[in-house]
Amino acid sequence: MAGRIKLDDIALVKERASLEDVVREHVTLRAAGPGSLKGLCPFHDEKSPSFNIRPAVGAYHCFGCGEGGDVIEFVMKVEHLSFTEAIERLAGKAGVELHYEDGPRPREESIGRRSRLVEAHRVAGEFFAAALIDSQEARIARDFLRDRGFDRVAAETFGVGYAPQGFDHLANHLRSKGFSADEIVLGGLAGRGQRGLLDRFRGRLIWPIRDITGDTIGFGARRLFDDDRIEAKYLNTSETPIYKKTHVLYGLDLAKKSIAKDRRAVVVEGYTDVMACHLAGVEQAVATCGTAFGVDHIKTLRRIMRDEADLAPARTVFTFDGDAAGQQAAMKAFKEDLRWASQSYVAVAPGGQDPCDLRKSAGDAAVVHLIEDAVPMFEFAARTTIARFDLETVAGRVAAMRAVAPIIAGIRDKALHRGYTLEVAGWLGVEDDQLALEVSRAERAPRPEPTDRRTPAEAPPPVSGLEAPDLRDPIVALERQLLQAVLQFPSAFPSDQLESIEAQAFSAPAHRAVYDGMLVARTSNTPDRSVASWVDAVISAATEVVTPLVRELSVAPLPTRLNEGTGRPDDRYLSSLVTRVQEIGLNRQISDAMSTLRRMDGTDPDRTRAISHALNDLQVQLARLRANQT
Repeated sequence: MAGRIKLDDIALVKERASLEDVVREHVTLRAAGPGSLKGLCPFHDEKSPSFNIRPAVGAYHCFGCGEGGDVIEFVMKVEHLSFTEAIERLAGKAGVELHYEDGPRPREESIGRRSRLVEAHRVAGEFFAAALIDSQEARIARDFLRDRGFDRVAAETFGVGYAPQGFDHLANHLRSKGFSADEIVLGGLAGRGQRGLLDRFRGRLIWPIRDITGDTIGFGARRLFDDDRIEAKYLNTSETPIYKKTHVLYGLDLAKKSIAKDRRAVVVEGYTDVMACHLAGVEQAVATCGTAFGVDHIKTLRRIMRDEADLAPARTVFTFDGDAAGQQAAMKAFKEDLRWASQSYVAVAPGGQDPCDLRKSAGDAAVVHLIEDAVPMFEFAARTTIARFDLETVAGRVAAMRAVAPIIAGIRDKALHRGYTLEVAGWLGVEDDQLALEVSRAERAPRPEPTDRRTPAEAPPPVSGLEAPDLRDPIVALERQLLQAVLQFPSAFPSDQLESIEAQAFSAPAHRAVYDGMLVARTSNTPDRSVASWVDAVISAATEVVTPLVRELSVAPLPTRLNEGTGRPDDRYLSSLVTRVQEIGLNRQISDAMSTLRRMDGTDPDRTRAISHALNDLQVQLARLRANQT
């Protein structure tokens, strides 16, 4: 079929694309034993990391939600791409030239839609950036930047540009580069008018909005001219197949390394604030794009800053204007505070200046001090809440006390309740036992859990078509360890050693199905193939319903130390797994034979004799096995 990517190229992309590098674009990982890494899952909300990858295997698995697969599946799921789009994206990063069936390359229109839209935005970004520097018309935009303390280098660093005032300058430029009208409209770069395409952004200062990997997926535009027909000061790209404003944070592509290193995120309110913070040395600054800071933004930052319950608290700092809108935004952020394991803070500059204005008036050091001197989110929320009431009256103090009590009750660290109760009682001018009573009542009041607190599951998710292995059974747990070891360290097990195990030795049907796939894969898997190839061979050989289980077992950590030199478990541990599973299997067969003999009670002499001989052989095998262990 014309346009299909050749299988050899797909295999090459999979081989060259580093799963670890791709995952690190979305998740901050830490060591989870030799050859294994873990972090917070990008597919569900959690407070303890259950997302594991094994780079050597090229596979990932989350023990919280059950998602798993290889590097192609990860890109498809995390970026919502088709298979073709994921392959093309990975090929571009890995430097692999793709070839297509029945020809070197399909027509441009048949290439993955996301790739085309991203490329259109890249070309548009270059067009805007060049217009800012070269166009006489853009002088007003250059003056705007200069007035706020941003020179040409700063503009180039952040890719700032200018959209000409004409109706179709960008559209014509994109058409000249081979993009269709449908692609330009679909990407939100232009709309359709009676005379053809009309640029969405005209006569405005432009900021490219990039995703976490650095691809431009949208634009933010500020009004510059008084006669601009669109009254809104800021205009952003509308929702498109590649741009979802609730999922995007401006500046994250530049800030993610610093956020991961320092385990601190700084959330500001505008594009110029992000620029001011980064130029002042606060490199963890990000901003939302025309929407309030929400749940999806929290999930993104938590994964990067390793906001995990079992680590020292990370730190999230919010900067808000000192006006009513800023206070409202701060209170909205406080309502989501329980979604974090980190400590949240609020920074409000004297006079309510934003970071951009503060940098211009007081310099870089003032911006740094603003962030460093942030107050706990609790304190800001409590004072903002109390400020709504007239504390000069008894009724006002009682109302304020009842309004602030749930804020104290919501503090995660219960040891802080007493201290904060005393402090807030002083702010209110009431007896601390009065406030303590209200806090106690607020603690007893039912509150919905704002976050998914799932932890790694004690048992794997069900295997479609087969009963999920019950890991509470120590025998089933032992079987699982053996399958893990064979998948992750195949060279440690000679073929004859594996073949000495009967498939019936595995009590869990799903484990038996995986083992059957291993035996088939062994016949075609050469010793020099990689672990990833071995896992793929097992997946191809085993029944399809256990593919997720094979993926999971290939990355699940073993409950033993790995040798730092060899990177694998001790040989005695591996050997013991084989012999213990063999022993359990023999014992099960012996028990079954003895049970059959008891039920027959001599009614069939010939069959009784045959079963007795088989039973004797099993007992001899068991004795030899035990003798070899000593």
